[in-house]
Amino acid sequence: MTDSAKPPTILVIDDDAEIRYSLTRVLSSRKYQVIEAASGEQGVAMVKKGPAPDLIFLDVRMGGMSGIEALQHIRSANPKQLVVLMTAFGTAQTAIEAMKYGAFDYVMKPFDPAKVLALAENALKAHADLRAVGDYKPTVNIDDYREGIVGSSSAMQEVFKTIGQVTASDVTVMITGESGTGKELVARSIWKHSHRATKPFIAVNCAAIPDNLIESELFGHEKGSFTGATGQRLGKFELCDGGTIFLDEIGDMALATQTKILRVLQAGEIQRVGGTETLKVDVRILAATNKDLEEMVKAKTFREDLYYRLNVVRIRMPALRDRGDDVPQIVDFCLQSLVKQKKARVAKVSPEAMAVLARHNWPGNVRELENVIYRSAVIAQGDAILVKDLPAEIRGTIAVEPVGASSPPFEQTKTAAAESAALATAKVVADSVAAGEPALSLERALDFVHAQLAKSGEPVLPRVEDEMVRRAVAAAGDDLAAAAKVLGLTKAVLQKKLKS
Repeated sequence: MTDSAKPPTILVIDDDAEIRYSLTRVLSSRKYQVIEAASGEQGVAMVKKGPAPDLIFLDVRMGGMSGIEALQHIRSANPKQLVVLMTAFGTAQTAIEAMKYGAFDYVMKPFDPAKVLALAENALKAHADLRAVGDYKPTVNIDDYREGIVGSSSAMQEVFKTIGQVTASDVTVMITGESGTGKELVARSIWKHSHRATKPFIAVNCAAIPDNLIESELFGHEKGSFTGATGQRLGKFELCDGGTIFLDEIGDMALATQTKILRVLQAGEIQRVGGTETLKVDVRILAATNKDLEEMVKAKTFREDLYYRLNVVRIRMPALRDRGDDVPQIVDFCLQSLVKQKKARVAKVSPEAMAVLARHNWPGNVRELENVIYRSAVIAQGDAILVKDLPAEIRGTIAVEPVGASSPPFEQTKTAAAESAALATAKVVADSVAAGEPALSLERALDFVHAQLAKSGEPVLPRVEDEMVRRAVAAAGDDLAAAAKVLGLTKAVLQKKLKS
């Protein structure tokens, strides 16, 4: 809990008194302060009047104002309010509308008490995280990074220095590094700061163009030079005359095409496919690859003379995992860019979420991080990205801190399946065999389970299941077939349980 003297407040809005009682009982077992509203109108009025509850459980179908309508009013009055919708109809429309109007999550009726408690814990953790974001101050100003290359690590400082050194000349530059490290951004930065900045910049992905088409793409072709060549076409080099061409993934270029690129570098000449005329072009070539060209030269899959022509100056882009300190800056830059482009409204990240991002390995480098931030910013329901908003593969098995001193760690919800089975067994047996006092038996069963949940490390399922099996057999007069039917088991399975 955020304050030992003041437990989190949860508002339950439902027009069914029995549902309110049941949910209040479950939530109160964790010492949450539960307040109730018997209609959507009453619940909205309570939220508007304040103080705002830490969490709201809101029924979808109610007489009068519906849950979706109430959700819209509540979120309008308090955009940061966390709301969990309750529904007995898990339709696509319910799920879509719940998320569309800003619900934190939704839970199905009849309730699984363990799931309700886990969901409440998770929601309250999110509520605490949003408060912890507080006065979030970005680590970068987007206007300071017009090139789109972000980072202050020593490795990136070397990249920036080299870019500055090569802009004043037409030297050929080889940019190497893993996919997603930002090699094209470096090429564009070199072009923007060079004397060719007023002329074209054309990027060509050599790996994306089939071998039988790449020569036509680069050098153009004459009419009738091959099937489908219905007219003359200018290639990238002609179109880029006076400017800069960026040959990305040049390690995937066929040897025949490599020979023609070498000719451009040596003589500044091209020849269209099917043509006889030699054309002069003035083009600066920047190249990039994620392959080991030195090994390719040894294997004779890349021309040695072309390698030396391209590799006059090399810029090595570091992998993101080797500059983890730059992650917060890249995250802030991405969020500001998304907000500026109106692709997202979230511009903050909780400290816990940032810590998860900073320690991820990022095999896809900056490109992967940008994708994750975009996805998380769209998914986020509050005004900040929380751990829960990150993709599961990024979160991994991160342990979430408890909301308060008396609340169990969220890691304990790993046993939710066992707890759920225990509660289900208790309910089935209590309703079926305690004919004289069904309600009282159910109360006792729930009391027992809640008592076990409060004990650290105490296994719930074996004790509850053991007791309920004994009761079922006794109530059925030792008729195992009848007892098995009540428990939802086969007779053979019940015999094994009795034997054990």
